[in-house]
Amino acid sequence: MMARFKAIADKFVERFISRKFLAWITATVLCWYGMVTSDNWTAVTLAYIGTQALVDMAVQWKHGPKG
Repeated sequence: MMARFKAIADKFVERFISRKFLAWITATVLCWYGMVTSDNWTAVTLAYIGTQALVDMAVQWKHGPKG
């Protein structure tokens, strides 16, 4: 039963929100409430931006430039 719920939740997350973005939102909310330091938030943000840039470069390399 739990595995089925996890599969449904994963499908929802993959469809509507990337996991990296979800991690960034979580870090932002935790920073807002003072549970994450600004240094940790900065590290999560830089990781999000860096990995997203790598994904964008890989897509462009594989499929060519947009436009």
